[in-house]
Amino acid sequence: MSEETHNEIIVPSNDDKNIATVTHLAGTVFSFIPALIVWILKKDDSAFIADQAKEALNFQITVAIAMFVSGSILSWLLVGIALIPIIWVANIVFCIIAAISTSKGETYRYPLCLRLIN
Repeated sequence: MSEETHNEIIVPSNDDKNIATVTHLAGTVFSFIPALIVWILKKDDSAFIADQAKEALNFQITVAIAMFVSGSILSWLLVGIALIPIIWVANIVFCIIAAISTSKGETYRYPLCLRLIN
């Protein structure tokens, strides 16, 4: 007899979807702080919230690192001055895409994201 593992599809509740959506959107204004707070407070309550808060946290840390490098190191070469608005717009666009995805109950993975928190 062989054992088969089935991946259970967990449908998040409306509250879970709303919390995940707000977590992604809040990153556009408050950087990594909302994702960190949600991840710390809600990681044991819902797998969906834990996953999406961790994803938002990783992306906002990546954006913060990119902004720091662009603003401090690359600005001496005048490349950073052009990169800062590009990073800012990409942050807003990807956070809106993530919010739309999580509002539907789908998990979202940011592109070009350092996975620092596992």
